[in-house]
Amino acid sequence: MTNDPLPYLDFADPQFSTRGPEVIAAREAHWCARTPFGLAVTRYTQVGRILRDRRFRQGSHNWPDTVGIDGPFADFWRASVIGQEGQAHKRLRALAVPALSEDFVLSLKPAFDDIAEDLCAGLRGKTRCEFASEFGMPFAGQAIATLLGMDRCDWRIVAENASDLGLAMGVGAKAYEARFNAACERLFELAGQLVERVRKGQDDTSYVARMVANFDANGDCTEDELRNTIVISIFGGVDTTKALLGLGLSLFIEHPDQWAALRADDNLIAPAIEEFLRARPTTTWATREATDDVEMDGLIIPRGTVVHLLMHASARDPAICGNPSFDINAKRKKHFSFGGGAHHCIGHFVARTDIASALAALRRSFRTIEYDGVPEWLPDSGNTGAIRLPIRYEVDHEI
Repeated sequence: MTNDPLPYLDFADPQFSTRGPEVIAAREAHWCARTPFGLAVTRYTQVGRILRDRRFRQGSHNWPDTVGIDGPFADFWRASVIGQEGQAHKRLRALAVPALSEDFVLSLKPAFDDIAEDLCAGLRGKTRCEFASEFGMPFAGQAIATLLGMDRCDWRIVAENASDLGLAMGVGAKAYEARFNAACERLFELAGQLVERVRKGQDDTSYVARMVANFDANGDCTEDELRNTIVISIFGGVDTTKALLGLGLSLFIEHPDQWAALRADDNLIAPAIEEFLRARPTTTWATREATDDVEMDGLIIPRGTVVHLLMHASARDPAICGNPSFDINAKRKKHFSFGGGAHHCIGHFVARTDIASALAALRRSFRTIEYDGVPEWLPDSGNTGAIRLPIRYEVDHEI
């Protein structure tokens, strides 16, 4: 590799971070780097171009093969809307996208607000907590349970199994294979029960009810595909919200001036969420696969090559980001943390809406926030987030 013009990033190293200095150095050297799992793209222009280029398909379909896993999760992942292309992909998106219309999601906002306020009421009775388990997980679980038409008190079956699925998305997935396969089977059973409730006339307003109505209207998908799309929605809905809340709160802890700015102006809630997604994305890369030989900026990408588009590196590319520090007042270019093109994240508006409810309640509750010990994080590659996030805080009793 001495004559190779491309830098090398060791994605297989458990200590590798997509925000690390080696990634910054690779971005300075070239827009593309080699990895054990294909190529990595670090610059904003090329990431955006590949997301829109139809010569690249969604590359995550081969993730099970990449990390050497099989069983129920691998089968589910390959068959999911994420793993499909062309007409099959359009059919599955046609189930979910209309069911998650903005009007429907906004109709759930009062429930999201209530969930956040109830959890914060418990936190205001003390001055320290383990944020991931005492707020992040129950908030994400109760929010998705509400979306699914379930009772909020049943949130654990959703949240804990979805969290276990997330273990499949890291480079060390093989070690957790039995755990996420069992969780996948439980979530498919739950999806079947939710569909049955709709069929019996016991639910006609939830996301699942809207999905079933779309299924019945177009008739193009099988019952297995319907359940698969419900499970991928659960997975994405819980994992993204839970992880992003912890990642975002850590940014505020490390930048207390930004927390003060948010507390002073609730109009900064929406920009803060976008800055979370730029500065600490929970999905650290989006994956694509070349379906043809592609020439791009002097580099030939052979057909079949897997390309990982690095979210943090592209959002902090000096070409489009003069000041990379965490700043919720800064005007930024569009980020790609929810992907782009035909595979743009289906649930992005749900995530933005429920996280806004959580952030609104938290900013009213905490005057100040600090770490209360050392946080424990999933690897900063693949899908990341807090395992443990101990915090202490000063409560605002004047809300």
